[in-house]
Amino acid sequence: MPKGSVSEIIGQSCEEVFDLLHNYSCRLDWDTLLRKACLLEGAEKAGVGVRSLCAGKWSKGGIPIVSEYVSFQRGEYAAVKMVNRPPFFNSFAATIRHDPLESSRSKITYNYLFESRPRWLAWLLDPVLNRMLRRETEKRLRSLKAFLEKKKNGGEEEGV
Repeated sequence: MPKGSVSEIIGQSCEEVFDLLHNYSCRLDWDTLLRKACLLEGAEKAGVGVRSLCAGKWSKGGIPIVSEYVSFQRGEYAAVKMVNRPPFFNSFAATIRHDPLESSRSKITYNYLFESRPRWLAWLLDPVLNRMLRRETEKRLRSLKAFLEKKKNGGEEEGV
């Protein structure tokens, strides 16, 4: 199965980064990939067993992914697995780890793996999808970092 890993150093604590990342009410404020992000089945906050819907922007393919949290430890890690079958993906799973650094900074690492479909086209789909996922994940983590750092430096008064 193809997999990838992307990391970013952010000038905020693990808890602050974790809380923003899993807060679906403001996910679209920073997430460059999504047009829709919400928790499902009446859930009010993320946690083990909670399902979410994240739908990509139309310019990015618009693919909707329903995922379920399979592990969740605030400020440390969360893992999700895809539970629907959108176009091109037979399976998808991701883990997000948060490691504390000096000076109230943290390192976020997003690891993913997937299986493309149809399988007979995997030779073509795997490298294309992996490149797209890596590039989009890099953009998303940079955007998360910029959002948090702007907020930290007084961006709240500017409507952030």
